[in-house]
Formats: sequence, C-alpha cells, structure tokens
Amino acid sequence: MTSPLTFKKVAVIGAGPAGLMAAHMLRNEGLDVVVFERAAQLGGCWVYSAEVESDLLGHDPTRKIVPSSVYASLRTNSPRESMGFRIFPFVPTGKVGRDSRRFPGHQEVLRYLEDFAYEFGLNKLICYQTDVRHVGLETDGKWMVKYRRVGGDKGSDMAETYDAVVVCNGHYTEPQLADNIPGIDLWPGRQIHSHNYRVPELYQDQVVVLIGHASSAVDISRDIAGSAKEVHVTTRSEAAGKLAKFGKHPVYDNLWLHPMIEQAHEDGRISFQDGSVALADVIIHCTGYKQHFPFLHTNGVVNVDDNRVGPLYKHVFPPALAPGISFIGVPFYVDPFFLFELQSKWVAGVLSGRLSLPSEEKMMEDVEAFYSELEAKGIPKRFTHRIHDFKQLSGWSYEYEDWLASESGCPPAEEWRKGMYIASVDRAFKQTETFRDEWDDEDLVLQAYKDFMQYLSAEGRVTVAASTLR
Repeated sequence: MTSPLTFKKVAVIGAGPAGLMAAHMLRNEGLDVVVFERAAQLGGCWVYSAEVESDLLGHDPTRKIVPSSVYASLRTNSPRESMGFRIFPFVPTGKVGRDSRRFPGHQEVLRYLEDFAYEFGLNKLICYQTDVRHVGLETDGKWMVKYRRVGGDKGSDMAETYDAVVVCNGHYTEPQLADNIPGIDLWPGRQIHSHNYRVPELYQDQVVVLIGHASSAVDISRDIAGSAKEVHVTTRSEAAGKLAKFGKHPVYDNLWLHPMIEQAHEDGRISFQDGSVALADVIIHCTGYKQHFPFLHTNGVVNVDDNRVGPLYKHVFPPALAPGISFIGVPFYVDPFFLFELQSKWVAGVLSGRLSLPSEEKMMEDVEAFYSELEAKGIPKRFTHRIHDFKQLSGWSYEYEDWLASESGCPPAEEWRKGMYIASVDRAFKQTETFRDEWDDEDLVLQAYKDFMQYLSAEGRVTVAASTLR
C-alpha cells in the first residue's frame, strides 16, 4: 500500500452532493482537488431537465445520457433538517422565491447545493462539461484520468495523473428493468423507465401500468392519476395479496394496486397474478438502477456483480487498491447527504495521512466476513449495499453511520436525526398522501436547531450559523 503522505493531488468524479462534499472535505485536509462533472452545472441527480433519453429503457449504451431522474413534481421524502449536511444546515433561507417547506421540491435542494458550493468556494474546483472516459492505475502507483469535453471527438481526449481518485458519480443514471415478465418483448405498447418520466400530461386518458412500489412508483402513480384514464401499480409487496384500490382521495379512484404481472399479451393486455386484466398503453419500470462505472479500469479488481460493487471495505475502499481509489455514495436506503458527509470525512482523513486503514489482508477478511453474513441470512447480492431495511424500522441502529463517525473523529448521528428519518420513512408508508405536510414532532425540530448551533459554534462557524439559521 502506498504511503498516505504521497496523496496530494486528488480527482473527484462527479459534482453532485457526494462529489461536492468529498471536494470540501479533501481540501479541508490540505489536498489539491479537481472535480470532473459531465453536466454544465453542479447538483448531479438534483438538476431537473425536461429532456429525456432517446432510448427510454436505457438499453442503448451509445445513447446520450441524461444524468438526472428528477420529475417535475418531485419533493423530498425526508425533512430538510435531517436531509442536510451537518456542517451546512438545510434550513429555510428566508429569501424571496425559495421553498421553505419541510419537504421542499427538487428546485430547493439544488439551490441548497449551490449555496453550499458558494459558501465553501467549491465552484473553482469543478471542470464542467467534462466527461471522464477512463480511470486506471499506472505502474508507478498513480491514477490516470482521461477525459473529453462533452461533444468533443475522440481526438480531443486529454489525460492527467492523480495520486488518488474518489468516485462520486451516483447511481441514478443506468436503469434496472423488470425481468422475466412473460411476453414483454412482444407487448405492443410503449415502455419507459422512471428515469425518463417528467410530467403527467403525456399520459392523458391512457392506461398506465407501473412496475414497483418504492418511492418513485408511489409518487409517479399519484402524479399520473390526475391525467390518466387508469393507473395500475404492480408490486411484490405482501400488501398486494388481492386486487385493492388505495388512496381515499377522489382523484385516485382510477388507481389500483396489484401483485406482479403474470403475462403481457400481443394484443396489449396485461394480466396480473390476482386474475385481473388491464388493456394498457404504457408500462413504466420504477425498478431502480444499476451501479455503473463505465470509465473504471482495474483489471477486474473492482467489479459489479448483481449490483454488488466489490470488494469494498465498509462500502468505500477496495482493499487491493486502497486508499488510491474510493467510492462515496454506493449504499442505498440511507439518509444520503449525511452519509456522504461521513464517508467523505473518512476518505479525506485517510488520504491526508491523519487516519489509517487496516492492512489489505485485514480489510479483505472484513469484506469476506460481511459477505458470509449476508449469505447466511439469505440476503441477495443486490442488497449488499442496503444499509437499512424499511421492513424493520424499529431495528434501525445507524450502526454503519456511527462507525464512520467514530472512525473519522466526529460525533455520532444525533437522536433527532435518527428520529426524523425513521419517522419520515414510516409515515411515507402509512399516510402516503399527507406525510409531507403534516408534521407534529416539534420537539425533534427544536433539538435539531439547538444542535446545529452547537455544532457550528464548535467548528468556529458562529457567524455562518447565525446567518443560516435566521
């Protein structure tokens, strides 16, 4: 393993929330940072674009990638206090035109990230409209990064070497599709992935089938219901044991929940496992995303197998290549911004030499023990990076987050943060229509604000704290 003292120049791939936080933490540790961003602005998946991809299912690897999966009506499903970074609270600014709701729309999240970048002077570190084509380890232990201006031809590739690379490219651009649906290839209707859903008006008077029952499917089904003739949501959830309408609001009288699709027919019909049938116009796959690193060349040391990125020590460092390359934001079912902050602080501390990693052998032992534990519990590979299980809210311990905090030398997750996040997940399932606008846990809110002030004061940022929390 290369001595941490040699890590001075670091490349960060992506200027979304993970990349911005990584850049800030790395520079805070005295490292030289360059951030590569394919888009023309920062924000990653929080940048809304009305544009959709030419291949609505994402099969074509040569298609023009639209990095965002945000739809026009999207609001956060976590309250802003727990969603924000600890070092930069996500509280209402009081500025004209800003969204002050506890569960704001996507525009407000982007403004928050822009405020964060401005506050810490991160814009000057970012190379916009720069597509990273290759990241690979050289014989001298350096990392070669080859990149191209967006729209440039092959002859315009440029290359630079770095002491380390931090991968923060997100996992919301490569669609995962529902598979093993009999007849789906011959079904004549239109199919898209939720990655390419934007507005409901395109589904006026149509019969729409959505596959999936996670957050995107729940939101999109209700968004479409105001325009569509019928909306049918299919899910593997135990709640869909028989045909059942859900949602009591009259606007959702045209929305049904079903078990999974049994057969797609050439005449346009969709048969469900409960025996019901819908003559559908559109299928929307709300089925998640693949972990995807097309630029990464490690000679097979790091690979993706059924969405398991591995081997990774604590979901961040590949033991054989650590600490020269690391990954921020691979885990899912998490409080993402807070997780990015903790992972970034750990990575930055390791690269600066302030913190150390176990030996390659010890890290690999830890990874193998983790994999064995998952296998013993019958957990599929695709859930390797699932940190919390939504089916067991009462058992959430924030063990991983608190381990990261301890390892990087910062306080563990606050109790109010845990309480808010768990409560928001619970309410999203129990009171889907109203959970964003009905909130009575003011004790958690007050404690959050007290902790914001205390933490920022301890960090020497009293003036920032006062202006931010006004």
